[in-house]
Amino acid sequence: MIAHGILSGRFDAGEKLPSTRKLAHHLGISRITVTLAYTELVASDYLTARDRSGYFVSTNAPVPPIYNPQQTTNDVVDWSRAIGQKFSGGQVLNKPADWAQFRYPFIYGQTDPKLFDHANWRQCAIQALGQRNFTALTSDYYDQDDPQLIEFIQRNTLPRRGITANANQILITLGAQNALWLTAQVLLTQRRTAAFEDPCYPALREVLTQSRCHMAPVRVDRDGLPTDAIPPNTDVIFTTPSHQCPTTATMPMERRQELLDKAHNLDALIVEDDYEFEMSFLEPPSPALKSMDVDGRVIYVGSFSKSLFPGMRLGYLVGSEPFVREARALRTSVLRHPPGHIQRTAAYFLSMGHYDAQIRKMSAAMHTRREEMQTAITTYGLEIAGQGAFGGSSYWMRAPARIDTRTLASKLKTNGVLIEPGHAFFTNPEDTRSYYRLGYSSIQTDRINPGIALIAEQIRS
Repeated sequence: MIAHGILSGRFDAGEKLPSTRKLAHHLGISRITVTLAYTELVASDYLTARDRSGYFVSTNAPVPPIYNPQQTTNDVVDWSRAIGQKFSGGQVLNKPADWAQFRYPFIYGQTDPKLFDHANWRQCAIQALGQRNFTALTSDYYDQDDPQLIEFIQRNTLPRRGITANANQILITLGAQNALWLTAQVLLTQRRTAAFEDPCYPALREVLTQSRCHMAPVRVDRDGLPTDAIPPNTDVIFTTPSHQCPTTATMPMERRQELLDKAHNLDALIVEDDYEFEMSFLEPPSPALKSMDVDGRVIYVGSFSKSLFPGMRLGYLVGSEPFVREARALRTSVLRHPPGHIQRTAAYFLSMGHYDAQIRKMSAAMHTRREEMQTAITTYGLEIAGQGAFGGSSYWMRAPARIDTRTLASKLKTNGVLIEPGHAFFTNPEDTRSYYRLGYSSIQTDRINPGIALIAEQIRS
């Protein structure tokens, strides 16, 4: 309160503050609390202590800037002409910021606080902020990354997916979306064609739109991206083979090989977004496309944000050195590098085994919730359009054709139920308005059945 008063100009330099006894009595708190606060402010040179006189605002305390802000009363700029390229207005997923306040949050990708290992993450963060890690905390890496995190990815994460890479083939990103943006910017031009899954991750479609390349949506089937539907002039193929977004389909091994052969024949590149492979709790995950690649034409995108918590924004790219070199240069020109202390905290969390323990705990919980979800969906007669054969954390659903799930979601929200309408995932949302996604990563097991009952009741009505 006192620091804020000084910074805002309410307290002037040299002004006397109340005694510790008077302020403690006024606020109804312990005198020792006030004494500790005053001592800390003296150490920070906000206050100065004078013998037998008390505490005063220091003459060295920060001085609030003197300015007279000018209020814009008449914006005469024609922004429709001034804006050279628009980035708003696309199909995006809207998740309420207060989703945790809803009783039945069937939404994807948020963190269940009951499953997250707060204690060990806090300990790793404290360790990363310690004196020993002062360089990692404060240094400008410029175009490099935390060597401890790179080493863990190289020696532990990638081998589990059958991938080998040296340090120059790995780049840390601000999550998978940033990795996809970097990839699109490096590989695509206005003359090149990108084939991508339809439906797909909405942010990927926006990234491709912004790159101004030729876009070729390919409608997925029960096994993911059909290779025979990829146009012959395709330059880059974007795919999510482990858990297709949003249908959760897993691409079989035979089709994976067909996709690699197709890319070889087209001389095209493949961008593999390998999200949620950790949630393969029904069967071991299939090998990554990158592990089957003998030509060096697969670029691999991984993310810790999906498996830990989305706010961390930490992912990585793996590809041939010429590609990673260009992606690194682009990242450097835009944001330098992801914050060093976040990278070091993640490195400790991973290397100490906390990450593996977290995944095991989450997988067990997701398995239980999936079984409860399956039972409830069957009981209330809802239609499943897609479910991951290996696990995952969501179901892809279809309502009767007459129902627009945007309206359905709006009505359910008033009853404390959150679902994700499927229109944002499709290139042409009007043709597919009856689809929706039900995630179970954020909802407690005992609330799944009554929540599904409310969805079924609303659909019937």
